[in-house]
Amino acid sequence: MMAQNGLVVAGIDVAKDKVDACIRALSQRHTFPSTAEGRCALIRWLRKQKVGKATMEASGGYERDWAKALREAGLEVRVVDPKRVRSFARSAGRLAKNDPIDAQMIAWFAETFVEAPGQASDAAREKLMQIVNARQGLLDLQTSLHNRSEHATPDVVQKMQARLLKKIASEVAKLEVAIAAMVKAHFTELAEIIESVPGLGKTTSAGLIAAMPELGQVSNEVAAALLGGVAPDDDDSGQRRGDRHIKGGRRKVRNLFYMACLGAATRHNPVLKAFYDRLIAKGKEPKVALTACMRKLICILNTMIARRQKWTLPATK
Repeated sequence: MMAQNGLVVAGIDVAKDKVDACIRALSQRHTFPSTAEGRCALIRWLRKQKVGKATMEASGGYERDWAKALREAGLEVRVVDPKRVRSFARSAGRLAKNDPIDAQMIAWFAETFVEAPGQASDAAREKLMQIVNARQGLLDLQTSLHNRSEHATPDVVQKMQARLLKKIASEVAKLEVAIAAMVKAHFTELAEIIESVPGLGKTTSAGLIAAMPELGQVSNEVAAALLGGVAPDDDDSGQRRGDRHIKGGRRKVRNLFYMACLGAATRHNPVLKAFYDRLIAKGKEPKVALTACMRKLICILNTMIARRQKWTLPATK
């Protein structure tokens, strides 16, 4: 089977030391080492098989060099959420799992969901994402150290923690300077649109730019699904009406957006605050109301970016 646009599709399962590639349409499979020579061999093999589109899962960063090499070779590349591929495999009754099977399932997923969004290619954005993630990693470590300092410890440990906290704060400040420089150099207009929304600042703006390149290019429903959980899943059967659940999507950016939306919905953004207050008045739980606000705001942002339009009250109605 080929993609609807006529391109032969390959599925690529990326591991630390190798990749497994599968072309279901041609019943072809091959393994390549994670080296420069291996990437060149994969490109030659894909060209020989007339592959025009390659799909791989996000694999903790191991996929980046492969995706970059394939794109530079002129192939269309999509990087997709591994959870979606695994759910697809289970729905098809394919419970066995190893690298060649995973490559086959990625290829089948790509053939089936031709228009399913993947992460866009942008070297500057990928660099920004790495810096943003590094900053968040330091903040997580900072929080962990603060929590430990609440407990009685020997003086030598307290002094060590104090030194580490001081160093972390210094490094976070350096990363924030680097993030600001990256945004200014490559994403000025996009950042100005996002930051024009009352309640959204530079940290949220940089996180959205880095982790959600699809904003402004997809439907509001897809944008909400990509953020993850702001379009809660139904859990109904017959007369039973279960709770709606938040899951999937991009957890890190969802957490960032949650905190920004918390301030916007309860204090800083008049449109969102009015919407939040109405939901609370109707008896909605605060977290349910906040989730609805997150969906509303990401859809507003998606529309604003598509129109290249800054925040105005008439545009948000």
